Order: sequence, then structure tokens, then C-alpha cells
Amino acid sequence: MTVVFTRVDDRLGEFALRTLDPDTDAPLLHSWVTHPKAAFWLMQDADQDGVAEEYRRIDAHPHHDAYLGLRDGRPAFLAERYDPAHVELVGLYDAQPGDVGMHFLCAPTDAPVHGFTRAVITTVMAWLFADPATRRVVVEPDVRNTAVHALNAAVGFEVVGAVAKPEKEALLSVCTRAQFRAAIDRAAADRGAATRTEGAPA
Repeated sequence: MTVVFTRVDDRLGEFALRTLDPDTDAPLLHSWVTHPKAAFWLMQDADQDGVAEEYRRIDAHPHHDAYLGLRDGRPAFLAERYDPAHVELVGLYDAQPGDVGMHFLCAPTDAPVHGFTRAVITTVMAWLFADPATRRVVVEPDVRNTAVHALNAAVGFEVVGAVAKPEKEALLSVCTRAQFRAAIDRAAADRGAATRTEGAPA
């Protein structure tokens, strides 16, 4: 299994993506995708064989692939990349050259780390934009998933509108390279301002 991307978060350490083995990784993925906190992943009732079969299907698909995310070398999240003109959004939006679709799922935990999910989506976005062919990232989360809508907005996504998919009502949103970079710059400026405030004399 090959590491394809690495990013160091200035607060939370090293994040990386490696190729996923559908069979070897199936037990771990099953524990993640069937957890109650992963309800929007739509695999709550899947058994381990079903999870392995789904990721074998993705592995074989010409327009869809999946990667295991690591934090400091330990499995911590799942990321999927797809071509929305051929997967998920076929005929449902105005596809443009350079569009890349994205899903991500953080591992469930009883000890959440502040800023972890933001660091994960930032890592996934940086990975997608590391490909010069990527012009926009496209997402279609469930309209009810307000937590991910806020995360998407924080890294630069703009809402296009609701689209009706067979399995859900989705909120189509897009993010250009420039929007992502501007969002990252704003976040860095906000962190710098907060640090200066914390260090100011009382």
C-alpha cells in the first residue's frame, strides 16, 4: 500500500493518504461506516463482506477511487475521489472540465480532538488540488448534514443548490482552487490574530 500524499498540520501533526486495500482494510472500514455517527455515509446496515465488496467495486471503477487517511501513521479517516460527470452527479449539474468529486469520513472516536475534522478536510482538499488538472472540487452532502456544510464553507465551498438524488436530497457545492487558497489564508490569519491576542499583556 502506497502513500500518495502527505501534509503536515501546524497543530495536529502529519496527515497522509495511502492506497486502500478493500479486503485487508474491510474490518476497519466496517467499524467506521456502520457507526451511528456515520449515518450520512449510508452503510449502517452493511456487513463486513458488503463493505469489502463495495470498496472492491470502487477500486475497479475507472472514475472512482478510495484512500485510507492516516494521522501520524495511524488510520484516522477515509477519502474518496470521483469524476462527478460519471459518478454520483451524472446529469444532475453543469459539469465542467477539471471537476473532481470528493467524500470524506473521519473515524469515530470517544475522545474528539479540536480542529481534527477541519484538518482532515483541508488535507483532502490539498491532495485534490495537488493535481494541476483539478479546477474545482464538487461535493453533494445530504441537505440535513449541517456539520459538514459548515466545514465545507470553512474551506471555501459555495453552495450551488439542492439536487434530488435517488438516495438523498443533496446540497451541491463547489470550490475552486482560488477559493480554497483564500480560505486557507483566512484561517492562517485568524490563527495568527488569536495567537497575538492570547500573548497580549492583560
